[in-house]
Amino acid sequence: MAGMAWPKAVLFDLDGTLVDSAPDIHASLNQTLASYGEPPFTLEAVTRMIGGGVPKLIERAYAALGKDIDPASRDKAAERFLAIYEPRATELTTLTAGASEATRAFKEAGVPIGVVTNKPEAATREILAHFGLLELLDVVVGGDAGPDKKPAPGLLLLACERLGLGVADVVFVGDSENDVEAAVAAKMTVIAVRGGYTAIAPEDLGAVALVDRIDAVPAALKAIRARAAAE
Repeated sequence: MAGMAWPKAVLFDLDGTLVDSAPDIHASLNQTLASYGEPPFTLEAVTRMIGGGVPKLIERAYAALGKDIDPASRDKAAERFLAIYEPRATELTTLTAGASEATRAFKEAGVPIGVVTNKPEAATREILAHFGLLELLDVVVGGDAGPDKKPAPGLLLLACERLGLGVADVVFVGDSENDVEAAVAAKMTVIAVRGGYTAIAPEDLGAVALVDRIDAVPAALKAIRARAAAE
């Protein structure tokens, strides 16, 4: 990748892309629900609820229980979830296959990298530091940074602003419909990775390229550049 002219930076989603955080989210959600007298969910069920931030997670959980929850109660439950989740955010969470290798390869090639996630920035930084990735990153944008969360494009645009780059110079790598929709709205090239948290088949997400593992992203970028050169 040395001397790569495009992209000038690569941004990654966190949950389902760089890390498999579903087990810790699952345990924390069930503990939160238990505090309200609600029954637990399976890991598979909670995995399908991930994406869109903690308030959306709470909404989906209550919807799955067949119950409505008003915004004030939802936000209170979200605060309780975070109080449970943040101290244990790395107990069961693991890196996805190839995540460490890919991020280090980009860093060694001199390509700036960053993370853009709907997860609050404090928890994001804690997880990244735990796995030794934080020191590699040039930018970290969490869901509490100000702009609307993905699938809105604001978090991606903020990351580009902090990097001093235009969206055409940046590629986003994610695993879900929220990731792809945010990148498309930002007019940013997006690569999807299999095995994440999506209700839509990865092939149907609409990404420019689809990879099985994060460390296949460099090869996908090479193929994208080759197609562009042939046009």
